[in-house]
Amino acid sequence: MKTNNVFTRYPQLYLVGSRASLIIITLSLFLFLVKLGFWQLSRAEEKELWQTQLTTRQAAESLSYAELLSLPETESLTGYRLTVLAQPLAEQVFLLDNQVFNGKVGYLALQLMEVTPDRPWLLVELGFIPATANRASLPAIKPITKSQSLTGRLYQKQSNPMSSALMAEPGWPKRIQNLNVGEMSDLVNRPIAVAVLQPEKIKGIDLPHPWKPIPLSAQKHRGYALQWFSMAFAFAILVLFFIYSRKRRKNK
Repeated sequence: MKTNNVFTRYPQLYLVGSRASLIIITLSLFLFLVKLGFWQLSRAEEKELWQTQLTTRQAAESLSYAELLSLPETESLTGYRLTVLAQPLAEQVFLLDNQVFNGKVGYLALQLMEVTPDRPWLLVELGFIPATANRASLPAIKPITKSQSLTGRLYQKQSNPMSSALMAEPGWPKRIQNLNVGEMSDLVNRPIAVAVLQPEKIKGIDLPHPWKPIPLSAQKHRGYALQWFSMAFAFAILVLFFIYSRKRRKNK
C-alpha cells in the first residue's frame, strides 16, 4: 500500500523538520524567559519613578479641594496631600471587604463627607476594622458626626481586571467588594471625588490607616527579574549539556 506522507517517503526531510521545530521551540522559550526578566526590570524602573513622585508629593504643600478637583482626570492622585473642612452627610459607612492589616482580615471603613454644597462629595477613610467571627455580622463602626478640618494624603485604589464591580449589599453599614467610585456615585445619586482622603487624625476615632500605595517595590521586581534570568541561564545550560551528550554518544 502506497502512502502520500512526505515525511514517510523522505525520512531525511522529516529529520530536518523535527530538528528545526525543536530549535525554534527552544529559542522561543529561552527568549520568553529573558523577555520576562527585562519586563520585570522595566517595572522596577517604573516603581522607582513612582516612589520619587510620591515622595515629592508628600513633601509639597497640601492641596485645597478646588485644586484637587481641577487636576486632570487622567492623572493619578495617589500621594497628594489635601486639607479640607468637611461636613458629615449622614452616619452611613461603607465597608470595603477583604482587607488585610498586620495579619488580620477585615474592612476599610469609608464615609462620605461634604466640603461645599456645589461640589462632589469626598470619601474619607475612617480606618481599618477587623472582621467579626461571623461573616453575617458586620462590625460596629463609629462614624464622624461633626464638621472638622481634615488633613491627610490621597489615594486611588488600583482597578482589579478580574473584578471591579461595587457589589454593594443592602443595609448600613454597607459592605462593598471594590472601591468603584463611579458605581458608588450612582448609588447615592451624587458625584464623588475619585480619590479617597486618608486623614492623619480624626477627632473621636482612633483606627489604623494602612498605607501601601505601591503593591510591589522596585527591589521585589528586581528579585523577580533575577529569577527569570536564572531560569533562562539554567535552561540554556541544560540544552547545551543535552547537545554535548548526544555528540559524545555519536562519536563513540
